[in-house]
Amino acid sequence: MTINRNTMKRIITLSVILMIAATLAGQGRRENPAATVKQSVKTTEIPVAEPGIAQGLSCQMEELTSPQFAKAVKLAGGVCVIPIGIIEKHATHLPLGTDLFEARASVIMAAEKEYAVVFPPYYTGQIFEAKHQPGTIAYSNELMWKMLEETCAELSRNGLKKIILFNGHGGSTYFLDYFCQSQLASMKDYIVVLFQGGSDEKKDREINALKIASLDGHAGEEETSMMYFIRPDLVDKDAMGLESGANQGRLNAMPHAFAGIHWYAKYPNHFAADKLQANSELGELLVAKDADQLAELIRYLKTNNTVEQLQEEFFKRSADPINYK
Repeated sequence: MTINRNTMKRIITLSVILMIAATLAGQGRRENPAATVKQSVKTTEIPVAEPGIAQGLSCQMEELTSPQFAKAVKLAGGVCVIPIGIIEKHATHLPLGTDLFEARASVIMAAEKEYAVVFPPYYTGQIFEAKHQPGTIAYSNELMWKMLEETCAELSRNGLKKIILFNGHGGSTYFLDYFCQSQLASMKDYIVVLFQGGSDEKKDREINALKIASLDGHAGEEETSMMYFIRPDLVDKDAMGLESGANQGRLNAMPHAFAGIHWYAKYPNHFAADKLQANSELGELLVAKDADQLAELIRYLKTNNTVEQLQEEFFKRSADPINYK
C-alpha cells in the first residue's frame, strides 16, 4: 500500500496528540492519591455539634461518647440521676425488671425537661424478701453498699458532684434512707440526695379518677398501667390475676413490732392488689407526675449550692467541735 505525504502528516499529528493525552492522563493518576488523602483529612475534621438537647445530646450516659460526656457534665451543672430498680417477680404478668423500666422512664422524661446526666441501668438493691420467687437477684449487703458508694465516688471523680437517687423499688427505701444519712460519716466532695415525690393536685385528681382498685401495691394497677404505657409488649394481659394479691395477714396478731418477714407474711405471692387494669393513660400520668417533680429538683440543684455549703460547714465543725467558731 502506498501512503502519500498528506496521509503521513495526519498519522504523525494523530500520534503526537495521543502521546500528549497519555502523558496528561498519567499525571492525573499520580495526583489522585494526594486528592484522596486531602478528602480523608477533610472528612475527619468535620466539627462536632455543640452540646444541648436541641443538638441531640443524649441525657443517657451510656449513649454518650467520651467527648460528649465531658460536655454533658457542664450542661447538666454537675447533676446526675441514678434510677435504681431491682430484678424480682412482679406477679405473673409483669417483667422482672419492672421497677427499673418505670424508674428510668420518669428519670429520662425529667432529664429531657431539665437536662441532667442519667446513669445506666442500675439494679443493685435490697430484695431479700423475694428470694423464694424465681428470677429474683438478691445481692449481699456488702455488695449493695459498695456498689452505690463507689458509683457515687466515681461519678464525682468525673465531675458529677450532685447525685440524685431515684428509687423505683419499695424494698430499697430503708437502705437508701440510711445510705443518705451515712454520707455524713466522712468528708466528701459531692452530695447525694434521695428524690421524694409529693402530691400534685391536678394530676392526683386525674389519676384517682382512672383507678379502680382498693388495694393497689406491688404489681398492682399502677405498676401494670405504667408498664403498659412504657412497654406494652412486656405486659402479659392473659396472665393478669392468676395468683392472689390479697393481704394474708399472718402476723396481724403480733403487737407493736416489725420483723423482716413481715412482707412475706402479708404477700407470699409477691403481688399486692385486689383489681387490675392495663391503662396507658393512667400509666402516663404516673410517670409524668414523678418526672415533673424530679425536673424541679434537678433545676434546684443546678442553680443552688445550699446542700454543699451546709455539708461543708458540717464537716468543718465535726472535725473540731470544741474549737470551731
